[in-house]
Amino acid sequence: MITDYIDLRSDTVTKPSAGMRKAMADAEVGDDVFGEDPTVNRLQEKVAGLLGKEAGLYVASGVMSNQLALKSHTNPGDEVIVERDSHIFNYETAAPALLSGIQLNPVPGMRGLMTAEDVEESIRPEVYYMMPTRLVCLENTHNRGGGTIYPLALIGKIREVAARHNLKYHLDGARLWNASVATGIKVSEYAKHFDSVSVCLSKGLGAPVGSVLTGTREYIDRARRFRKIFGGGMRQAGIIAAAGLYALENNIDRLSEDHEKAKTFAGMIANSKQFEINVDYVETNIVIFGLKPPIRMDQFIGDAKSAGVLLSAGTAGKVRAVMHMDVSLEKVRKAAETLLKYRVD
Repeated sequence: MITDYIDLRSDTVTKPSAGMRKAMADAEVGDDVFGEDPTVNRLQEKVAGLLGKEAGLYVASGVMSNQLALKSHTNPGDEVIVERDSHIFNYETAAPALLSGIQLNPVPGMRGLMTAEDVEESIRPEVYYMMPTRLVCLENTHNRGGGTIYPLALIGKIREVAARHNLKYHLDGARLWNASVATGIKVSEYAKHFDSVSVCLSKGLGAPVGSVLTGTREYIDRARRFRKIFGGGMRQAGIIAAAGLYALENNIDRLSEDHEKAKTFAGMIANSKQFEINVDYVETNIVIFGLKPPIRMDQFIGDAKSAGVLLSAGTAGKVRAVMHMDVSLEKVRKAAETLLKYRVD
């Protein structure tokens, strides 16, 4: 029986390091619902500062952060433009409809990227029998796109469209840190185009929980009220916020190691005639690859697990492998070698 799996399902599977656990144990705490947790306050201020925003709000998850962003920008009956493979559309369990009474307009993109023309063509005419378009959301890096980085110039062009139509602009920046490390562009340069930005601490940065939503002080005050309504008010949350501070101070630069692991993995499996992959599409820490018939994805993922490698589903019919701090380059090579031995009976 295998007990030491090579886990490439997600960069959320990481466990806190000894240094992070110590920071959590030593954290100064207070009641965050009253705004009195000093560690939470430091985290919110630090993230807002890094992104060049006035204020931040610490929340339990990336889903909550995105949904607070949508709720705070819209009214029931509004429509939000998203890319068809976006996290908000695919992995947030219809929360926009359930929590905010809004409709998503999913626009097909290329590897997760919409163009400015795509967005402009998707904006509803201002007639009474159509729902009003209120918000445009991008995702950077793009998960289902395979860790695709949104080019800064394209972000700017879409911003121009949004401004021309008086639309708000939100960034699901769950892996924005990866985009910044890969390109050398500061997160504040990406963030300055958006009215609100959500960033995650529990993916590549290795914290056990938490995301931060940023924007103007007025906007974050509104989001804080909705956080309470959603049941997201936390008390002595400094214990987990301390992990986020530790992650920001210690784990950003090392993301380049995960990018190198992804390139190594992709380069190795590209040697198999059973897999379909374009190694040039591997920009950060996510590898998406196809399976040639007669290989079935569910069977392949199950067989890989039996061989000691944990993988997850990507886009339809494709497999996802995600690199992170808890898997070494040696283990990544071993995982690729294991998959290269795969044969269909």
